[in-house]
Amino acid sequence: MEHESILSLVVVILAAFLTPILMNRLKLRALPVVVAEIIVGIIIGQSGFDLVNESTWLETLSTLGFIFLMFLSGLEIDFSIFANKKKKKKEGQPTQSPFIISVIVFTGILVLSVALSYAFVLAGFIDNVFLMTLIISTISLGVVVPTLKEAQMMKSTFGQTILMIAVIADLSTMILLAVFASIYGQEGGSMWLLLILFGVGILLYFIGKVFQKRSFVETLSKGTVQIGTRAVFTLIIVLVAVSESVGAENILGAFLAGTLVSLLSPNQELVHQLDSFGYGFLIPIFFVMIGVEMDLRSLLTDPQILMLIPLLLVALLVSKIVPVLYLRRWYDWRSVISAGTILTSTLSLVIAAAAIGERIGVIDSKMEGALILVAVISCIVTPWFFKRFYVRYVETEKKYDVGFIGANQLTMPSVRNLDERYYRTHLYHTKQDKLDESLAQSRFDIRELEDYDPVKLEALGVFDVDILVVSTGDEERNKELALHAKELGVERVIARIEQPKLSDELKEKDVEVFSVLLSTNALFKALIEAPSVVNIMTNQDNALYQVSVQNPAYDGVSLRQFPFHGDLIIVRIFRGKDSIVPHGDTVLRLDDMLIVTGSGEYVGDLREVLE
Repeated sequence: MEHESILSLVVVILAAFLTPILMNRLKLRALPVVVAEIIVGIIIGQSGFDLVNESTWLETLSTLGFIFLMFLSGLEIDFSIFANKKKKKKEGQPTQSPFIISVIVFTGILVLSVALSYAFVLAGFIDNVFLMTLIISTISLGVVVPTLKEAQMMKSTFGQTILMIAVIADLSTMILLAVFASIYGQEGGSMWLLLILFGVGILLYFIGKVFQKRSFVETLSKGTVQIGTRAVFTLIIVLVAVSESVGAENILGAFLAGTLVSLLSPNQELVHQLDSFGYGFLIPIFFVMIGVEMDLRSLLTDPQILMLIPLLLVALLVSKIVPVLYLRRWYDWRSVISAGTILTSTLSLVIAAAAIGERIGVIDSKMEGALILVAVISCIVTPWFFKRFYVRYVETEKKYDVGFIGANQLTMPSVRNLDERYYRTHLYHTKQDKLDESLAQSRFDIRELEDYDPVKLEALGVFDVDILVVSTGDEERNKELALHAKELGVERVIARIEQPKLSDELKEKDVEVFSVLLSTNALFKALIEAPSVVNIMTNQDNALYQVSVQNPAYDGVSLRQFPFHGDLIIVRIFRGKDSIVPHGDTVLRLDDMLIVTGSGEYVGDLREVLE
């Protein structure tokens, strides 16, 4: 018996290992890997070849995988998006904050989900309105986040709105799931004990806040001690234990642990370690086991289940599309339909709700399998539709707006050299500042201003850009305009400053500074010491290019295994604040910025692959 147990574990581990390799070979980039793991589990499980038997090993590891999945779901929530930063809206953008819009949309989703749930109860598909409301209203943050990242929409207003709706849905349905389990799983009244769990969570958060920046903690975070990782696992186990002690589900404690770690703003290295451990080991076992335990034969031979699956898929879509129509006040129909579609994706919380419902006797195992199957189908269809319907036809046409305040021999050549396929430029210059005659006669569209008064510039829409370059002849004015642009929420502001004092002051405000004097000195020094480097920087045929890694298919791929064989070299990799010298074993991560040199043709091909 023990031999069969270990053999089943080996089969599941091999299935989890081979799944992403097969996906890469078959180029199934649109399919979430967790969905592929469930499908592989179905093939090797009781619905397929029946190669896996029940075992204590698999049950324990699968449970730990579920707990860690809920932890990482909480960790994915970026609470900084709830901050309502002052930002001047561009024409056609929402006048309300993404948070307010998201609350309104999710309220609509919840109300409509309740109505649809009553319809399913009246039709005799299910007896519990509460559980069906959870199933219909939930949104998979684990599918929405990578889809938005791949589409490079995480920082756009539209992308932030979609993300925030998913975050609010994730938080709300998790809390409602805990309330559901407390009401139907106990004799009643135990849901008030959830306050103890949240109280313990708040206490641990403040303890973590106190010790987070201590020097001895940073020392213990290195080497074999890895105190940060130990602290995270301790937090998970403590909150899971408290959660079970007060009669709640263990996944609520794990989810709360993830949100606390997210609030503490851990360093990215720790987050990568946790992701690697979770998605590299425990979580794949959990998803494979979902497929293993699913009995498709009984599901597909039950007429009621066959009728329920398409009806529930329609309900999921209607519950998201109708409330999202609120966005039609600012966005076109294509954007609104696409947003509603991607928000239809649902997975982890449906699996959790179905498992809890079956365990406490609200639904049977057949209904649990049907609900999970619907979640899997939604995760296959919605990302593919979103990429086809929205990303391909809308995002491919996106250009960055770059504003230049001050038309001179520095800014105007930059305008000419920027690729018109990716950048839309705007030049502003005052009438009283006389342009160089040769520049004035050139074919530049320069908008003349009365003066550089920030209020007047704001009224003219000068700050409604993605990147702003401030390069007038007055450094104090450059500083004033740069700070004003930052206050209005311009994402990138570049200012020409020669004085070190002003430069340090602006850098503290996240303003990027360039100095003609320092740049010239550095280039001249490089020309003497390393003329070949200068040749790379100035030769247009082999210039330096920046390429962003946005394709999830290459997240975790080492450069040695990277399948792109173009005429180029990766010179540097920037990951957050870290600068990495690449070698064969260097692993690519999402949002990495690659500095490459080579022919423009191959760089363009690389961008198509990675961005």
